Amino acid sequence: MEKNRVKQIKDLGQSIWLDFFDRKIMNNGDLKKMIEVDGIRGVTSNPAIFEKAISSSSDYNDDITSLSQQKNSNDDIFYGLAVKDIQRAADFFKAVYDESNGEDGFVSLEVSPHLARNTEGTIKQAMELWKAVDRKNVMIKIPGTAEGLPAIRKCISEGININVTLLFGLPRYREVAEAYISGLEDRLKSNRPVNVVASVASFFLSRIDVMIDPLLDEKGLNSLKGEVAIASAKKAYQIYKEVFLGKRFKMLEEKGAKRQRVLWASTSSKNPSFSDTKYVDALIGPETINTVPLETLDAFRDHGKPANLLEEGLDKATNVLVQLKEKGINIDTITQKLEDEGIEKFNKPYDKLLDAIEKQKKLTHA
Repeated sequence: MEKNRVKQIKDLGQSIWLDFFDRKIMNNGDLKKMIEVDGIRGVTSNPAIFEKAISSSSDYNDDITSLSQQKNSNDDIFYGLAVKDIQRAADFFKAVYDESNGEDGFVSLEVSPHLARNTEGTIKQAMELWKAVDRKNVMIKIPGTAEGLPAIRKCISEGININVTLLFGLPRYREVAEAYISGLEDRLKSNRPVNVVASVASFFLSRIDVMIDPLLDEKGLNSLKGEVAIASAKKAYQIYKEVFLGKRFKMLEEKGAKRQRVLWASTSSKNPSFSDTKYVDALIGPETINTVPLETLDAFRDHGKPANLLEEGLDKATNVLVQLKEKGINIDTITQKLEDEGIEKFNKPYDKLLDAIEKQKKLTHA
């Protein structure tokens, strides 16, 4: 009998995390099954995922009612719900965390997207959430904005596991890796252990192609459609190796520090003419993570191609980015625009989420 395709990815050195989360999959045994059968090794959440969970089911109504009686703000009510769910999910993954020696088994919870441009506010909330969740196998998500970088460094230095989210561009990715290493060095300087902290850098992929593909038509680069995100990811992995196999990190690694793995996010195909497993098939490689929504997980289980392709076609990846430059397409400008839009894309569901909580409160008090 052929081994589960999703599980085969683990044999190739990559961990699959689930980019979806609600109470239902914890209650009905689906999450447990995905851990056991598919070898799912972590979960990521974001405001859009929580908004969908809270708006589309009655699973949260009782908690919203009881939390609202404590006169909490809607933000406080949301994080009250979220912390409870994240703790429970973290307990599901505790065994994975233990057997992987703290490499996997993480559940991510994001700071408010309204703090994306607020360094001090991000640090404050990240510390509050870390304390409230109180689980070693949780990561606090901080966006990799310019303002997020010092927050990432500070939180790492305080021993908080960080999932750096909303990464699109290679120059920013380098800065994120630098912030992680600097945070570990700060810990070391104050004689605190560096082997207890974990971090991932989440690269958002399909959105790059969604924005760039229409420009390719205009510039006569049709053959590059659907290629730019994968090319960027392959180059990011080369930066990862350069940084984490370099001399500076070696000194930290000797003290037990973990490498900040790259995580491929936004991996569902947005273009119906592309394969629905495109952003999984092309980027399987050692020491990486791919976080997939349920539909992509189902698709890969059915017809994905588990093969180690992350370092195949590096010349082609370089060439793709060179061609963009030659035709006057500035990828750094585009990735900055994606970051700005990404913040907005998270603010909207977050505000919608607070509205859903407000509606539920009104129903309760009616």
